[in-house]
Amino acid sequence: MATELRGERVVLRALTADDAGPLRAIRLTPEVTRWWGEMEEAFPDDEPEATRFAVLVDGRVAGMIQYGEEDEPAFRHAWVDIFLDPGVHGRGVGADAVATLVRHLIEQRGHHRVTIDPAVENEAAIRAYEKAGFQRVGVMRSAWRGPDGAWRDVLFMELVVPQ
Repeated sequence: MATELRGERVVLRALTADDAGPLRAIRLTPEVTRWWGEMEEAFPDDEPEATRFAVLVDGRVAGMIQYGEEDEPAFRHAWVDIFLDPGVHGRGVGADAVATLVRHLIEQRGHHRVTIDPAVENEAAIRAYEKAGFQRVGVMRSAWRGPDGAWRDVLFMELVVPQ
């Protein structure tokens, strides 16, 4: 796994034990909890199937981005997900982090297709993903149970490298 990926505004670095405190604090902000729900007790070590990076802005942990891979040859693709400290929202950090990770997934991991699925009402995230090159595919109805327990629609988005 790459230990560091550089974007225009961000550095994505493999998680270290020192990242747990800052990431847990960010996860507890209302702006992040709204989309990510209640924090798992083992976070950030709760998803061994995901490859996670700290998002660094000016050398400071400003969030986390992760990816997973489907390695079945007939369905090969990757998915990404991200959360950021509200203090860096609206500055292009999310779009840069996502674009940086996608570049790695395409150039180093050999993927031709990457997906992401924000909540339909998460308009800021959708704009950031579109800036990173993702296109809207369609709405998946009642696909995600939000922190309030209600089923929510998500927007399925993808970035496909022309073959």
